[in-house]
Amino acid sequence: MAKQEKNCGTAKKTVICISGMAGTGKSTLSKKLAKKYSLRYFSGGDVLKDLAKHEGYDVSIQGWWESPEGLKFLNERVNDPKFDKAVDDKLLQYAQQGNVLLDSWTMPWLFKDGFKIWLEASFEKRAARVAERDKMNVAEAFGVLEEKEARTKAIYKALYGFVLGEDFKPFDFVLDTDNLSADEVFVVLCKVIDNVFLSGS
Repeated sequence: MAKQEKNCGTAKKTVICISGMAGTGKSTLSKKLAKKYSLRYFSGGDVLKDLAKHEGYDVSIQGWWESPEGLKFLNERVNDPKFDKAVDDKLLQYAQQGNVLLDSWTMPWLFKDGFKIWLEASFEKRAARVAERDKMNVAEAFGVLEEKEARTKAIYKALYGFVLGEDFKPFDFVLDTDNLSADEVFVVLCKVIDNVFLSGS
């Protein structure tokens, strides 16, 4: 893993990217990891929500991305790439500054350095988690996730040429979370970051 060695010598250059589809727990996990390693935390989803709020959307809804409002904004993104490009430009600036953990679907492809982790989980498991999180039934979560993910994949395929959730080439570590608790995932990733990335091995 030679490409990581450039980032290991100086803490301020550390860049970790966490990715995974909805329901893999990536946002909660990313915040915990950022705190543990004293990294600044930035979320592509949070930046997008700020842009949506600026456009007049009410982003305070629980499970906003899977709500009708969130899906409406997703349609806007499909039709106009300016939102996603603005987010990615901002995240790239943060990445170049270093000392960051990025919760992002695009940075593993757009930023060439850093340590990149993909959290994997079955669609069924993810839908169950989203249903519990957003207080909806599992069948509804299935439908919403299918719609949301098809459109999201289309956005990134058109903009950057990769297929989200299917192309794992940029990633240094892929972890199947189906049978792991959130605490177990955290422990595993800390060991990987300590022993593979930060050790420079």
